[in-house]
Amino acid sequence: MDHLHQMLGAKVREWREVGYPCNEYPAITEILEYQVQTEEVSDGALVDTLRFLREPQRRALETYWYLRLIEKTPHISDLYAQMFPSISSRRNALGLTSAALQDIILDEGLDGLLERVRTDDELVREHGLDSLRETLTLDYPSYIFALAMGAGKTILIGAIFATEFAMAIEYPDGEFVENALVFAPGKTIIGSLRELAEVPYDEILPPRFYKRFAASFKLAFTRDGDPDVPVVRGSSFNVVVTNTEKIRIQKQPVRKKKGWTQLQMQTEEQRAEEIANRRLQTIASLPHLAIFSDEAHHTYGQDVEKSLKRVRQTVDYLADKTRLVCVVNTTGTPYYKKQVLKDVVIWYGLAEGIAEGILKEVEDSILSYRFDAAATSEFVRDVVLDFFDGYRDVALPDGAPAKLAIYFPQTNDLEELRPVVEATLSEIGLGPAVVLRNTSDSSQEEIDAFNRLNDPDSPHRVILLVNKGTEGWNCPSLFACALARKLKTSNNFVLQAASRCLRQVPGNNVRARVYISDENRATLDKQLQETYGETLGNLTKSEKKKKTAVLHLKDPAAPPPPLIVTFTRRVIRRLDSENGSITDGLMLKRPEDDGSAEAMLRTTYSVGERAGTKSVLRAVDDIPLDVAGETTDLYKAATSLASTYRLDALKTRRLLSRLYPEGEMPADHLPAVAAQIEEQTCRYEEGEETVALTIEIVKPEGWLDEKNGEYATSISYAEDREHLILNLLPDSENPHGFGFHYHPYNFDSVPERSFFTQMLEHLNLKPDLVEDIYFTGAITDPKKTDFFVEWRDAANKNRRYTPDFIIRLKPEEGEPEGSGRCLIVEIKSEQYEKTVTEEMARGAATSDEGRKALAVKSLEDLQPGKIEYEIIFAPAGDLVRSKMKRAREFTEGR
Repeated sequence: MDHLHQMLGAKVREWREVGYPCNEYPAITEILEYQVQTEEVSDGALVDTLRFLREPQRRALETYWYLRLIEKTPHISDLYAQMFPSISSRRNALGLTSAALQDIILDEGLDGLLERVRTDDELVREHGLDSLRETLTLDYPSYIFALAMGAGKTILIGAIFATEFAMAIEYPDGEFVENALVFAPGKTIIGSLRELAEVPYDEILPPRFYKRFAASFKLAFTRDGDPDVPVVRGSSFNVVVTNTEKIRIQKQPVRKKKGWTQLQMQTEEQRAEEIANRRLQTIASLPHLAIFSDEAHHTYGQDVEKSLKRVRQTVDYLADKTRLVCVVNTTGTPYYKKQVLKDVVIWYGLAEGIAEGILKEVEDSILSYRFDAAATSEFVRDVVLDFFDGYRDVALPDGAPAKLAIYFPQTNDLEELRPVVEATLSEIGLGPAVVLRNTSDSSQEEIDAFNRLNDPDSPHRVILLVNKGTEGWNCPSLFACALARKLKTSNNFVLQAASRCLRQVPGNNVRARVYISDENRATLDKQLQETYGETLGNLTKSEKKKKTAVLHLKDPAAPPPPLIVTFTRRVIRRLDSENGSITDGLMLKRPEDDGSAEAMLRTTYSVGERAGTKSVLRAVDDIPLDVAGETTDLYKAATSLASTYRLDALKTRRLLSRLYPEGEMPADHLPAVAAQIEEQTCRYEEGEETVALTIEIVKPEGWLDEKNGEYATSISYAEDREHLILNLLPDSENPHGFGFHYHPYNFDSVPERSFFTQMLEHLNLKPDLVEDIYFTGAITDPKKTDFFVEWRDAANKNRRYTPDFIIRLKPEEGEPEGSGRCLIVEIKSEQYEKTVTEEMARGAATSDEGRKALAVKSLEDLQPGKIEYEIIFAPAGDLVRSKMKRAREFTEGR
């Protein structure tokens, strides 16, 4: 257990199992046990069920009180010292594992290093210790409760301050919270915090505690325009809900008016400062204060240098002016810039939420579209049609009909595409009244309607949004989200938007659906990795224990002979027409519509762990969609064709008019018409040329380390992957010296290592025909090797890919070295077998693995018989011998 929240989780489970003992404050036992009730089921058996709080909320409440009463509300740094008493375990838990940081620990001790983290900006920047610094520099207890969206963070806040108030009433002399400040940046979140007024606190507190709590509890919301907070200074049992813009140290600028003296200016500035800080001073007057920061990733977010300073300054001021008991931060992720925040005391992830029914399922329900920007209207149309085809009659148990939210980057995008939405609704018999807009320019009527969307009688089914409807928007009847056009925003906006439809309610078993473009899919995948990386990978890559190895080139003076591919290709040269400007005599026919063009492709994805890749989204199906084709004006088409083929533009336009009397032609007809003109007006000369392609398996100059003159390179790998490092074998195990053109080999998977070691055994038994075997999959730097292929990803970007192995036979007699037959072997996870096999059979791919495989196969196609490509689809673990049948046959000349 390398994380604090894991250690705490084990401690809290033990505390629960023995009945939450606390001799000093036994009332907490009564409160925590009240969260579970015993019910009799149909067969007469008694079962324990949760009374109101969900399981993650219950675990979080237990964790909070374990920290408060058993661990005595420790500062996080003290908590690490208690949970990880040894220097080595604490160093690992804090992520201080690099060689450079371990050297500092040896020289200055762990405490010396932690002091430098507090003060040394360069050290923090160099080693990415920003989140650790924030933890160490707090002067008060502060904890992060990381619960995935939909787990009920706002209700958890209510449960914590309700139980704190109850304990304060029960034990007046105890150090319990008597006032709570609940704040978060952004006006949109304030709306969700109004849930605190509707929490059934009688389902959280036993009757005797609830009666006294209800008589004392006062909930106040700050309102725009109010100069102060509506509470009595110095009073107790207040909960003030606000945002950071309304409660923070600030000084409003004052403009000097004509005729003012310096004294008048100073007086006005002082008055403005007093008004600005009055709310803060009122909060500071409240005794035994706890601060709750809802959606705390704003505090630790991408703009940490600005927002964190403002929030920290405010909290530091309150800590200095009042008795601050602790700070509780709730957020949906334990990460900040891929670093696990060290303040996290509980982590409940997205996968847990879906598995336990707290979030709607999205299995096979993430639909990604690949289309040109010009076809956005067709995307929106298909989204609306697909949604109402699947969800038209779907409703929650309370009768609220299923809704679709469409997010737009800008208001002008919304206005441009709203007519498409309304026209599509008209096609299926629905009027524009089901559409609701919510932007920063929305009218009060639209805002009120948006706030009433949870009402079963709300008429709106399609919600059009710009910079609205993300964090804090609680709309369980939202079953689908669509992201129209690429969203270029920070703070995980794509993830926040796409996941709004996941909130679940009891009694619903209908899955949610997400519609995105391929561009937004890549962003969503990345944000899922960053936000929920621990669920999928358990530990972030940067925090795994690292080791280094030096890869040495076996013989720089005699590297492996290059791979030589000789092939013949046709060469067609165009000859200029003797009279290319002559248009008379052209005979053009209107091309037929074959319906083969795919203007849009829709791919279905699921969320889940994918072996061998960092991606969180897994493709399960794709469907080509027919869309209305684009047209082009005949004048424009004639001008283009005339320019290309030196024709008379007016005569060309007349020819086109005979084919297209309507004055426009389908854009996809233009290439076919151009081909007809090409055939009738242009002449070509055809020939052949022989090309010898030389592919260097190793480029020694790229391996040269000029500092020490060695042909070597260093790699870093996770300690738990050390079994994939294979050092140079002794002659007794590899008598014919096959492989290891560099050493050690650094494999990516167990099946790769298994393939190589089993092939070595076979080659040493039957070495006569084989020149060598090379593991090539780990060297991807084009300075070190030429053996790679280029492929295009879903975003049409060029990528490089290096296959895993080359097995090369000895050349035929009289042929040059390196010209023998080659078998290129690729080891892939068996999960890709169906997709890749089908895509290779049809010669077109939409998956990344399929695209890479087709790119490698292009080498085989250059010289069939000389190069052969074999894919082995393998499960995890050692490779079974039958999977290697073709490789063994190849080495025997078959």
